[in-house]
Amino acid sequence: MSLDSYDIALLAAIQQDATTPQHALGARVNLSSAAVNRRLKKLADEGVTCGTVSRIDPASVGYPLTIITEVEVENERLDLLDAMKRSFLACPQVQQCYYVAGECDFVVIMVVRNMAQYTELTRSLFFESNNVKRFKTLVSMSNVKVGLEVPLDAVDGK
Repeated sequence: MSLDSYDIALLAAIQQDATTPQHALGARVNLSSAAVNRRLKKLADEGVTCGTVSRIDPASVGYPLTIITEVEVENERLDLLDAMKRSFLACPQVQQCYYVAGECDFVVIMVVRNMAQYTELTRSLFFESNNVKRFKTLVSMSNVKVGLEVPLDAVDGK
């Protein structure tokens, strides 16, 4: 999909606050509410936008610890990798999971209530898997920046 300056402006606005009413978005980008509606629908239909969610502060709901885990697998057979991916997808504490190139195979970011909960998760996600060679745990002392916003300044619609 080719994005024009209106699309980019709308994306920038809804990345900041997806609850902004369409008439306010229209006023911000100089489009009618109907035009905003059509464009937002097209962006969703084309897969440019992937849902509307609210960000929740994990500590406010009892998940004060952020854990980053690097996982090295024993075997890179596709069925074994797919099984690991499914286990990460099914775990509600896993916020992000990346299959990566480099010294490790997966980087998993999760939130936990305490270290005891993380220990339980290591058992179910890593030790019970017959495909984890080793894992390295990093405990965040301060979440300096957390977000999924995509920079839009370099997008020119071409």
